[in-house]
Amino acid sequence: MQATTQLIHSIPVDPLTGAISVPIYQTSTFVQEAPGVNKGYDYARTGNPTRSVLEDLAAQLEGGSTGIAFSSGLAAIDAVVKLLESGDEIIAVDDIYGGAFRLFEQVYRKFGITVHYVDASNAENVFHAITPKTKLIWIETPTNPTLKITDIEAVASIAKAHRCLLCVDNTFASPALQKPLSLGADLVIHSGTKYLGGHSDLVAGLVIAKDPQLGQRIKFLQNACGAILGPFDSWLLIRGIETLHLRVRQHSASAQTIAEFLDRHPAVDRVYYPGLPHHPNHAIAKKQARGFGGIISFTLKENTEDAATAFVVSTGLFKLAESLGGIKSLVSHPAAMTHKSIPAERRRAAGVADSLVRLSVGLEEAEDLIADLEQALDKTSRPHTGSDNPGESILTNTAQSLSVAN
Repeated sequence: MQATTQLIHSIPVDPLTGAISVPIYQTSTFVQEAPGVNKGYDYARTGNPTRSVLEDLAAQLEGGSTGIAFSSGLAAIDAVVKLLESGDEIIAVDDIYGGAFRLFEQVYRKFGITVHYVDASNAENVFHAITPKTKLIWIETPTNPTLKITDIEAVASIAKAHRCLLCVDNTFASPALQKPLSLGADLVIHSGTKYLGGHSDLVAGLVIAKDPQLGQRIKFLQNACGAILGPFDSWLLIRGIETLHLRVRQHSASAQTIAEFLDRHPAVDRVYYPGLPHHPNHAIAKKQARGFGGIISFTLKENTEDAATAFVVSTGLFKLAESLGGIKSLVSHPAAMTHKSIPAERRRAAGVADSLVRLSVGLEEAEDLIADLEQALDKTSRPHTGSDNPGESILTNTAQSLSVAN
């Protein structure tokens, strides 16, 4: 069967009632016939039938043995890091998600876990960074927010040769486009908040393990540490996954059209989108994924935070907000938002420029989104006139953007 058909029919019909939608088992505990004699569930932190369906579905989506659902993407990352011990080392992508960087540097470093950051778009950089203490290689591909691509197969070979675990953050691509476990990864993580949920109405995280024993270690940490996903959010995530392939297909098609528009605009300096032939990792992205996704980043000719701020408050259809992957298009300024926790010099060295803007292309018509971007770019690149007060200028732009949105 094709992936979409297989996905839809992987979601079970309720055996008790015949309900075609998975029931929400909103309960904290389960009645037992005798101590330890139950119907597979005893306490909702340890297991819940709605969450179990989601976890099985996630494992099938990624081609793994075990899926484990958490209360956020960061909780999922946290569980993977807890596989390590004091003195162990991680190799991670240099333009890493700001929340992961904060977790690594401000939480786990004080417990004796060291992280080395490299440009993983060149697999040799990963190879040269490995030490006898390296136990985990952590890659995002595409990365957040500069959309670098890592050759998963190449890094997986390096990891196996040095007996390291390879974990791939597959949030940006989603399993609709990319299957890291089939390319040699040991673990996949997702912020389920993004494309899997798809509607900007939940916060969730997932870990999928290829090996059953590794999956059980993560499952133990889920229960022992308690950052579980509740039954209602589990149900919402199942609901979102049902349309994943259709949504991602449209996100990707529109993003390609918009990236090509931005690539031609005189106010834009550089466009980061793996679907463009001049992207340095275009060939690898084409080899290991079935599409290029719905995220675009770009820098402005005027490479300042002020220019980026002026742009992001001037869009109407693109809403200024954290997150990505929903049906409504979003715009963000990573330097001041998602990657603010990363020191400026480190951030810039990884390619996250002061004027870099990230777009999450939604399901609106591409022509409408291009018109919105065009008016914002024209406004941003227009010579400054009028008030010398930046706050007044931003308020004026905000009012204009609201007018466009309405």
